[in-house]
Parts: sequence; C-alpha cells; structure tokens
Amino acid sequence: MLSVSTLSELLEANRDFPGGITYLEGEQDSRTVGFGELYERAVGILYHLQRLGARPGDKVILFLGHNEQFIDAFWAGILGGIIPVPVALGISDEHRHKLLRIARRLGEPFLYTERRSLERIGAFAAEAGEGETFERLRRRAFVVDDLDDISRAGKVHRGGAEEVAFIQFSSGSTSQPKGVVLRHRNILANARGASEVCRFNERDVSLSWMPLTHDMGLIGFHLVMFCNRVQAHLMPTELFIRRPLLWLELASGIRATILCSPNFGYKHYLKVLGERAVPGLDLSSVRLIFNGAEPISVPLCEQFLKRLEPARLSRTAMYPVYGLAEASLAVSFPRPGEALRTLGVNRHRLRVGEPIERLEAAAPDAVQFVSEGQAIPYCSVRIADDEDRELPEGRVGHVQIRGGNVTAGYFEDPEANAAAFSADGWLRTGDLGVIDAGDLYVTGRAKEIIFVNGQNYYPHDLEAIVQSVEGLELGKVVAAGARKEGGEGEELVLFVLHRGGLEEFVPLAGAAARRINEQTGLEVAEVVPVKRIPKTTSGKIQRHLLEQSYAAGQFDAELAALAGLRAARGAGQAQARTDIEAKLKAICDAALGAKRIGIEDNLFELGASSLKLIEIHEQIERQYPGMIDLTELFDYPTIAELARHLQGKLAG
Repeated sequence: MLSVSTLSELLEANRDFPGGITYLEGEQDSRTVGFGELYERAVGILYHLQRLGARPGDKVILFLGHNEQFIDAFWAGILGGIIPVPVALGISDEHRHKLLRIARRLGEPFLYTERRSLERIGAFAAEAGEGETFERLRRRAFVVDDLDDISRAGKVHRGGAEEVAFIQFSSGSTSQPKGVVLRHRNILANARGASEVCRFNERDVSLSWMPLTHDMGLIGFHLVMFCNRVQAHLMPTELFIRRPLLWLELASGIRATILCSPNFGYKHYLKVLGERAVPGLDLSSVRLIFNGAEPISVPLCEQFLKRLEPARLSRTAMYPVYGLAEASLAVSFPRPGEALRTLGVNRHRLRVGEPIERLEAAAPDAVQFVSEGQAIPYCSVRIADDEDRELPEGRVGHVQIRGGNVTAGYFEDPEANAAAFSADGWLRTGDLGVIDAGDLYVTGRAKEIIFVNGQNYYPHDLEAIVQSVEGLELGKVVAAGARKEGGEGEELVLFVLHRGGLEEFVPLAGAAARRINEQTGLEVAEVVPVKRIPKTTSGKIQRHLLEQSYAAGQFDAELAALAGLRAARGAGQAQARTDIEAKLKAICDAALGAKRIGIEDNLFELGASSLKLIEIHEQIERQYPGMIDLTELFDYPTIAELARHLQGKLAG
C-alpha cells in the first residue's frame, strides 16, 4: 500500500501511475478512466465548486446515480477540502426525506446532482412542506448536466490527517440520521489494516456492484483498491439487480481476483440462476469474495459455493468479514485461503455474559454462526458485558472496538456520542458476539436494527410510517427483522395488534405493507395479527419475543388462513381483458413468484420491493421500449391502471 497521510496525497501519488478505473455498463460497454485523467477531472470540477462558493470545511452532498460522476465529484471535494456526504439516490420518498433531513442537519451544504433528481426533490419538497429547505439547497446546487468545461483547475487544499475526509449518514426515514465522521487518518488506517491481511497488489483485479454510497462500495472497493493500485472495475448496482448473472460473467471475462456481495446478493444471483448450468464461466482466478454488510447465512454460502463449483470457484474464496461505517469499514477478517469456519451453539443460550453451549449443526436447538476472523491491524475488538467489562472467550456479549480506523464520533450529535462510547473509550457497535479460539462470531444485535438488502433500518422509523394507516395508532404495530427456522436471511415482518376476525384483517395488512413499500421500497414478508404485544414493565416492546415466536412457527396457522383469504379474493377478480393486461400480468407473476397478482391488486400491498420493481420495469422495457418510466409504477400501481396508462401512450 502507498505511504500517504491524506486522501489528497493518495490521488496525487497515483496521478502518474499507468492505472485506471474501469466502469462496466454491459458485456461490451466499458470505459476506463486513467488515474491521471481522474485527477484532471477532479480539479476541473473543483473549480466549479469553488466558483459556487465552496471552501475547505464546507459540505457537499453527492446525490448521484452514476458511478463515474460520483467518483469524479468525490475526488473534487477531497482535493478542495470540501467534505463529501454521499446520499443514496433511491426511488422512494424515504430517500428524498433522508436527503432533506441531512441537508437541514448539515446547515448550509452544497449539492452535486443531476437536473432530473433536483427537479424530483423540488416536487417532493413542495408536497411535503419542505419548500424552504429545498430552496436553500437549490441555491447551492451544482447540476452535473451543466458541466461542459473542466479545463480550469481549482485550488487544491493542503490539509492534514486529522481533517475530516467525508461523512457517512445512517438510514433514517422519520428520525434524524446520524453522520459518521471519518477523518483521513481513519480511512488510511483501515486501508493499511485490510491491505496487510489481504495483501492486495497491482496484479489484483477487483469487481464491485455495491453502491458507492455504501461503505463497502466506496471504502472497500474504491479507496482500499486505489491505495493498492488494484485494477478496479465498477458495475452499476441497478445493472446487477436487473441482470445478476452478468456479475460473474464479467468477473470471468476480466479474470477478477477480488469480488464482494452482501448476503442478499448471493441469494438474488442464485434465484435468477435457477437450475441452469454455468458453462463458459471460469472463476479460478478469484481468491477472495468479501461477504459482509448484513448477517451471513452459512447455508447460503454453502449453496453458492456448490453451485459455482463447475466454474472452478475455490471453496476458500468465500470471505466472511465484519465491519461497520464507524470503523471506516473493516473490523475483523479471517485468514485468507482458509475454508469457512462455523460455530454451532444452543440458540437458547445466547444471553449477554452467558457461556455458549456447543451443539452439532444437526441438533434441533443448534444455530450456526460463521467466523468473521480476527481484528485487522490498527483495530482492536473486545466482548463486554452490560457494564462494559471485558468478558473472557466463549461468552456472549457486546462487540466493542477501538483503534486508528474508528471514528471519534457522529456529526454534531453529543447525545449519540455519549451513548456510543464506553467510559474507557471503546465504541459500542450495537452488535452481540462471542470470541472462540481467537475468532469473532457475531450472534445478533443489541440495537434493534433490521438488516434488509445490506442496509440498516430502524424499527421505530418503519412503525411511524405504518402508524399513518387508519386503525394503526402508536403501540399497535411492531416492525422486526425475523428469520424462519432454516431461512437464508432476515425478513421484514410487521406484527399488528388485532383481536377481530381474519377477514377484516386482510385489508388492514395490505394497507400496512403498501405504506411501507411506497415510502421505503422495502418488501414486507408478512403482516402478522397478534392478540398482544409483549412489553417490559417499563413499557418497552420486547421485539425478540415476537421474533422468536415467528421463527418457531407459532403464527403459521393464521398466516396460512390469511393467504387463503387473499387467494380467494384474487380468484374473484376480473381476468386480463386486453393483450397489454395479459403481458403485464405475466411479467408481474414471474417477478413476484408465489405472490400471484390480480389485475386490480396493488403491487405495494403485495410487497413488491424496490428490487422486484426494477425487475418488473426491466421486463416492461423489453416489451415496450421507452414507454414506461420506473417512477410511473408508483403512480399506476395496479396492472389495470398501468395497462390503461400504457395504452394511452401507445395510442399517442
């Protein structure tokens, strides 16, 4: 790894190196930007930001959907000491809410975005009563569409290692998102530690489809790769979602050595792969596939490795890791080249401070966890009890970290900072785990975060959204991340207090799922009627008891009855009446799998996640090129409505 003290020095050190970043848009569609060209583009964009008034220490929100534009703008900010704040573009109101909340929290930030996105933010802000916030932001916005001249260079800021490099904000739809402040020294300590373990080098070839607004995408597969002059390739996230098989086809073609994906990515790939063979793929060059960003499923890892055996993917390539934004990404890595290490324990003996009880994987009460290795250099990990006292190996406790890669705190949030750090300076990750034979196994979480598609969501955020549904006031609905026994990953489940009949619960459940889906793009796996919501004596909801009951199948009878009622209602609907309706129904049925849809059913009530919507839109685009925009699925959420809208466009 290069010896530098700031990211600006890193870009300048690579300026004359004959390397580059390759942006992949399809099988035959790619563009490589050399390191020297990247520097020139960054200082050219910096000129425009400085002309707009941006100065060292100011913040610039990056609200972009294009990888190449994002990288250019990110480095422009770094070179000028203007602090980049990445925010996911998304397709839902939740993302626009988050952008406006972050803008208010930052004070007077600049915004770097596309004209279309700016217009959509403005329209949303007007509807949401956020016109004043948007207007302040618009006055300090630079629209990338207007970038027609980068021949003039901005003034490079010579900062130090203690200056803030960028700020990474957490998810948040109804509450204030927290901004993780990462300094240059944090980022580089993380890169050094990761590089010393994995021995990245100039002969490595990386490929990532992770979004650059995610720490695995930006830090892990851009900055760390850049520090080691790896031949980096970036694939749009949306392209992976639409065509997941292309991911490994491209990896095979470029002879990739380093890949990555969270749990849901492997599941998505295998679902689309189905029973088909993988002829023509040669993944023998892959030495590491990073698996992180959400809880890791041992059965899914095994399934993925087995299915890719014909492509000569090594079983030792699967590389489960633990990290978080507060650690500038990496906390613990296994030893490269080792096979997966797992730990089977009694699922009923995982309380804080309690010693684990080992069980064989096949035992009825066994739950398996995967080893996520040992702390990387420049970072330390300990397991602590509820009073922040270190526990010995073999006992479950709170995962805490400290080191050069760990943030000093959240952006202007003294309350969050006080809660985040122990008296002796260790950061509380909010996760639970155990150290066994020196390796870290993450067993669960103390903070009630729901992990969906590699992202974190807060239950109280989702509950606040659902409570706007008539009949679901405060305290009557609980959002939780639950996993059925033998399931491959967590599902978003809503538990709703309901003491009436199941027939009257069906429309309530549909409205709740639709509200979550419309505002966040998340798929609600089940809406479960419950007779009581368990709470502590102080009134705190005991989510874990509901999650355990769901996992044990205690609600299966009610859920089966509800499924039967929905099926009966769907059978009574009108059948497809036109060729367009029939084609749209076939597309939706294929994407939604077991969730058959009637022509009057609302996609969002059925839990069509943002991934499913993209898949549906992709197939509509093939049938009717250029006729339907992705956002129009929100405006016309039933097959009948969309068909009428499409018919009108075709007639026009």
